[in-house]
Amino acid sequence: MGTSDSGQRAYIGSFTTAGGAGITTAAVDPESGALTPLHSTDAVPNPSYLAPSPDGRYLYAVSETPDGAAAAFALTPGGPAPLAPAVPVDGADPTHLTLTAGHLVTANYSSGSVSTLPIRADGSLGGPATVLAHQGSGPRTDRQKGPHAHAVLPDPSGRWLLSVDLGTDSVRVCALGTTDGALTVREEVRLRPGSGPRHLAFHPRGDRAYVINELDPTVTVCRWDADRGALTPLGETRLLPDGAAPAQTFPSELVLSQDGRFAWAANRGHDSLSVLALDASGDTATLVTTVHCGGQWPRDLALHPDGRHLYAANERSGEVTWFTIDPESGIPARTGSVRAPAASCVVFV
Repeated sequence: MGTSDSGQRAYIGSFTTAGGAGITTAAVDPESGALTPLHSTDAVPNPSYLAPSPDGRYLYAVSETPDGAAAAFALTPGGPAPLAPAVPVDGADPTHLTLTAGHLVTANYSSGSVSTLPIRADGSLGGPATVLAHQGSGPRTDRQKGPHAHAVLPDPSGRWLLSVDLGTDSVRVCALGTTDGALTVREEVRLRPGSGPRHLAFHPRGDRAYVINELDPTVTVCRWDADRGALTPLGETRLLPDGAAPAQTFPSELVLSQDGRFAWAANRGHDSLSVLALDASGDTATLVTTVHCGGQWPRDLALHPDGRHLYAANERSGEVTWFTIDPESGIPARTGSVRAPAASCVVFV
């Protein structure tokens, strides 16, 4: 395994209330993909999801707590340094965040809402938050008594923001007011009742989207029309092989290859990574195989920017495992891991 330091960094988020270190900075070996931890900060509790600024100068984190907050960090040689105290998002248990149109947007799971905060010129966060409250429920009374926003991301055109709600089995397409940060729902797209949509990823072409469902281990393939802001479900693909127990599997994240030929999904419970082959149109996803995630409860899955390595943040076993991807088959082979208690997210800068 290589040990050279390319200067690139990975940042690992974790749950401090479960023994995690907070945000861990790691050096990335450019050949092997290996991570070498350098230092960590617990400046905010439960920084479970992270997002770097496009210029690589700043890092943003949710604080997944009942009093939900978001925090901004300057990326320094000594690690992430808080720019200011964390800012309330006026929502409970934010699980995901994204940066778009000069704003930071969070998905707040327990309150079923989406919050926007302005990003100041120095990278810090303004406030107070502008909040869009989701409404609705689903048939799974144990998990869907009310809305549970789980992910937010802009579409590739930058014109729309999509929020994925596990509790209402739907994806909301919103317009973002660039001055006031207010979100206006363009349409609410209903997915199969009880599927529990969790996260969404776009095809590199930008005209297809793939929703990973937590309450039934499937991926919903959708057509995306950026001109109209229209998301149209086309079909579903199972994430588990025949004979697996779907009731004990809770998919968490989906990523696509840079050429649009493959997608990979992380499955908690089954503790596997599903390998999906996409046809040329992107309309059909076919399960190729599953491989073990290298630990337990893979909460996040991240593709290295070079497209050659895949990283699973295994929350319950407490490590980040990396895989080398076969470019022909798309099948990842485990090549190493590093200790990371209560790991929940991996991003690269």
